[in-house]
Amino acid sequence: MSFAHRVTATDGAARAGVLHTAHGTVQTPAFMPVGTAGTVKAMTADALRATGTQVLLANTYHLMLRPGAERVAALGGLHRLMDWPGPILTDSGGFQVMSLASLTQMDEGGVTFRSHLDGTPHRLTPERAVEIQHLLDATVSMVLDECTAYPATEEAARRSMERSMRWASRSRAAFVPRPGHGLFGIVQGGVHPGLRAASADALQQVGFDGYAVGGLAVGEGQAAMFGVLDCTLPLLPADRPRYLMGVGTPDDIVGAVARGIDLFDCVIPTRGGRTGRAYTSEGRLNLRNARHADDPRPLDPDCACPACIAHGRAYLHHLFKAGEMLGPMLLTWHNLHYFQSLMRILREAVAARRLADCAAALRAGWTARGGAAEEEG
Repeated sequence: MSFAHRVTATDGAARAGVLHTAHGTVQTPAFMPVGTAGTVKAMTADALRATGTQVLLANTYHLMLRPGAERVAALGGLHRLMDWPGPILTDSGGFQVMSLASLTQMDEGGVTFRSHLDGTPHRLTPERAVEIQHLLDATVSMVLDECTAYPATEEAARRSMERSMRWASRSRAAFVPRPGHGLFGIVQGGVHPGLRAASADALQQVGFDGYAVGGLAVGEGQAAMFGVLDCTLPLLPADRPRYLMGVGTPDDIVGAVARGIDLFDCVIPTRGGRTGRAYTSEGRLNLRNARHADDPRPLDPDCACPACIAHGRAYLHHLFKAGEMLGPMLLTWHNLHYFQSLMRILREAVAARRLADCAAALRAGWTARGGAAEEEG
């Protein structure tokens, strides 16, 4: 099985398609739940499959520290370890190194850091990042890039982007091609259109199996993020998958799909599930709020997840107030079910060339009952 993305329908810039990989196919646009340490928190593999999840994201930084890439390989790879035979995308670890670890040095060769777990020293280079992902048996590996700070001057963003492009070339050289496996480059450049264009061109000169847009959802705001997508996506190859890293809310996803993004990942639905935040067709709900204590209604009347079929808002509110682990489990399942249902709705809308009407209806539902603002209440 070769690694390939086939676009089956378009609606303006939006695309629906099929990503073919060594570990199965993915209908795009698709959302990848985040399995930080080889598990999507509060979810079994069977539960993930029941939500409609097709592909997962796993975290290279956390897995290299614990249990270790070589150990995962000796145990048969991440797919076997997680009971997830489907596709897995792994990040390169660069973001976590620079946000979680004690960074001691970054130079042209790579980054030297101390683990946030026990302070042990480690060295991550583009070559080692690719090797770790190979040991994990990632379906899709990512190049190591420098995570540009936000805000950054144009000159600082340029230096960071150019280093990332050099690292991308080294990552490509280190990647071992296997049928159905791919390596993605990452477009950087901050919020500067000229730098994004230069980055997109540099990556295509090297050649990758897919292209990610990185360095967003770091505080720039939705309008700036969409502006970067508007100037970047037309410059990327139409026959390769496009991945928006670390995004986002349902509204972010709808806007990015309209601009031509195929793959998403974000911790929002799982983190929300652990903290009492529900995403529904009527907007966001905070299950910790007292207004839900006597409410027998399901979270979402349009949802077929276990939380909505078997329980009401009052019970879920009780579970969170009582500190019962079942609350985060049920709400995480619901949120992932909602996100996967959203992706299915968007795929169908693109195929029917009705994405604009679909997006308007979704946004109207999120705001009709004031749910979108409840978590601040």
